[in-house]
Amino acid sequence: MAPSGSASTLADTVRSLTAVHHHDTQNLDVGIVSRSPALQDVLTRLERVAPIDTTVLITGETGTGKELIARELHRRSRRAGRPLVAVNLAAIPEPLVASELFGHEQGAFTGAIQRRIGRFELADRSTLFLDEIGELSLDMQVALLRIIQEGEFERLGASQTRRVDVRLIAATNRSLEDAVEAHRFREDLYYRLSVFPIHLPPLRERGDDIPALAEYFLQQLTVRLGRRFTGIEPVSLEQLQAFSWPGNIRQLQNVIEHSAILSDQPLLRIPPSLLVEKRPSVALASKLDAALHGSEQQMIEQALAAARGRVSGPTGAAASLGIPASTLESKIKRFNIDKLRFRSHPDA
Repeated sequence: MAPSGSASTLADTVRSLTAVHHHDTQNLDVGIVSRSPALQDVLTRLERVAPIDTTVLITGETGTGKELIARELHRRSRRAGRPLVAVNLAAIPEPLVASELFGHEQGAFTGAIQRRIGRFELADRSTLFLDEIGELSLDMQVALLRIIQEGEFERLGASQTRRVDVRLIAATNRSLEDAVEAHRFREDLYYRLSVFPIHLPPLRERGDDIPALAEYFLQQLTVRLGRRFTGIEPVSLEQLQAFSWPGNIRQLQNVIEHSAILSDQPLLRIPPSLLVEKRPSVALASKLDAALHGSEQQMIEQALAAARGRVSGPTGAAASLGIPASTLESKIKRFNIDKLRFRSHPDA
């Protein structure tokens, strides 16, 4: 493993913030390199925290590469000699989450025909990555809080307490702060998870990275499709950089693959139909008109004041602005707006 203290080593090893799934193996082809200023803070924070066992919370929109960052954190940690254990909590039926995380003994419940080792035991002396942490039920949040604080748990159906040494990395595309306010997420667990937060910027804020990412995906397809591409048309590259990418890096990968399958030429052309922006809602259109008479920051602050600092939900600021909550969270961070000060706003 490369030394963890070298910034140049990090820059050399990171080849594009993306995760490519090979269709035959389903393994991640990991590489990271960024040219955009928007990602430099992420890489700096990653390098600083990776060698330490601190709990990390990775936030960002769907498709921004949160699992890739988790894997890079593990790769650069002192636990890299053991495999990272990853769990997507959104993919597990709620009644099975406890068994998946903590394991169970034979006969612990109907269908438990043999003992099962949970993910925490599998991750002992390694790293456990809990993706979509915002999907965890309140009951399971209590169990997770205990193991974070004490390092102890019991398998379902067992009385023996077990201890593990696990470095925890969590990720979410939701606002856990809003979930705490709505009493859907425990505040004490939130603070335990967000000891060292890392926020991944959306692709639309990383325009400088788009040509390199697109070329990277095209190189991967050269091998898979058995065809040689010499590059991407300049006009298509301009269109890629001008697009807003609601699906982020994952959507960019799909667009490149779709275009490559259709292409008969070595110089790839992106069909314009793949880059059609969705029409804004009536609410969004009216807000955009209002923005002509004031700054975007003022508009956001007014919406936060009216929503008493709440971002998501039917009465949140994002709904009144007609944009996704994740997009509004990104703008709040960009403008350095303290949304907490609006929770007691006199005009709310």
